[in-house]
Amino acid sequence: MRDVAEIWSYLAQGPLLWLTLTLLAYALADLVAEALGRPPLANTVLISVVLLGLMLWATGTPYATYFEGAQFVHFLLGPATVSLAVPLYRQGARLRRAVLPVLAGVVTGSVVAMISALAIGRALGLDLATLASLAPKSTTAPVAIGIAEGLGGSPTLAAVLVILTGITGALIATPLLDALRLRDWRARGLAVGTAAHGIGTARAFQVHPTAGAFAGIGMGLNAILTALLAPVVLRLFL
Repeated sequence: MRDVAEIWSYLAQGPLLWLTLTLLAYALADLVAEALGRPPLANTVLISVVLLGLMLWATGTPYATYFEGAQFVHFLLGPATVSLAVPLYRQGARLRRAVLPVLAGVVTGSVVAMISALAIGRALGLDLATLASLAPKSTTAPVAIGIAEGLGGSPTLAAVLVILTGITGALIATPLLDALRLRDWRARGLAVGTAAHGIGTARAFQVHPTAGAFAGIGMGLNAILTALLAPVVLRLFL
């Protein structure tokens, strides 16, 4: 056992170990989700987070050590977000026909997401730094981290809140929208992308290609709006 512990201690210092384990965890999670028929509760990101969390806990590995090795995945968040322009381009004609409803929906969703979260946080007595980290929770991680840092919040906390928001949205969006009998894939996708950013958008693509494309639109527009409006909305809660 001592030899095994020494070998693990040596391997854990190498960045490729945690990058490899991250990719393996995601691949395993995707296989599990596929085997179960991809229901909302079998979310690939959620399963991956649980697997990696258990691994870090079992090995006593600090998160900073893990992130140093897996930060290449974090870097790829930017290009992955930009790549959503491809389905956006393919849905260009449908978007032009619904540009006013889309803008109205995203503006409403963006403002409500910030105000509701900040109101709850304020009622619970959260300090300004935490509120600043909470405000951009519905935007994609690279944008949220930048917004939180600019507002005086914690980038790390903002990233955690973004992931929790995305996973929650991906889990409840389909059952909730089905219960509301919302059948328009454009509206469904736009709602999910605005509220649950990239993780919700990935789930929307699994459900329907049109929903995924409009989720990407919602995610992109919400990121822009949140960056512009978050400082203004946050001042209302000072």
